[in-house]
Amino acid sequence: MNPKNHTPRIFQQSASKFRIAIVVSRFNHPITEKLLMGAEQCLREHNVSDKNRKIVYCPGSFELPQVANRLAAQKKWDAIICLGAIIRGETPHFEYISTETARGIQDVALRHSLPVIFGVLTTDNEQQALDRIGGSQGHKGWDAALTAIEMAALFRTLKRTSR
Repeated sequence: MNPKNHTPRIFQQSASKFRIAIVVSRFNHPITEKLLMGAEQCLREHNVSDKNRKIVYCPGSFELPQVANRLAAQKKWDAIICLGAIIRGETPHFEYISTETARGIQDVALRHSLPVIFGVLTTDNEQQALDRIGGSQGHKGWDAALTAIEMAALFRTLKRTSR
């Protein structure tokens, strides 16, 4: 991955102690696999080991919150990243899926008081999605992983200061 195509590394601490799960939609697989590759690269560069990561696939973006909810209920993850790609078609289906996916992911985060990251592309066409996985718009998989690391660190800090 070209470093200038993603968000710079602003989190300077090691994330080696964090346990992070990634849920990946199989729908639009060529795009979601590239999202996953970017997320994994970010986690590796921030020292999150393979043993502290779990990748789970689900059929589509609509199912991401359901899987994230099951993972959150395990109470062993510092953050969960949801990766998907919803590309607008000719029917209102796009609106329903994107709205409910976003709502569902946020619901899981709030219900479990856990960072559950929205790494779902919602684009008008495939080119816009490609632009967001290492093209002109950076790499949203990388960005989602960095957000997970930063939020996991923030939640640990807030937990310590609330005691």
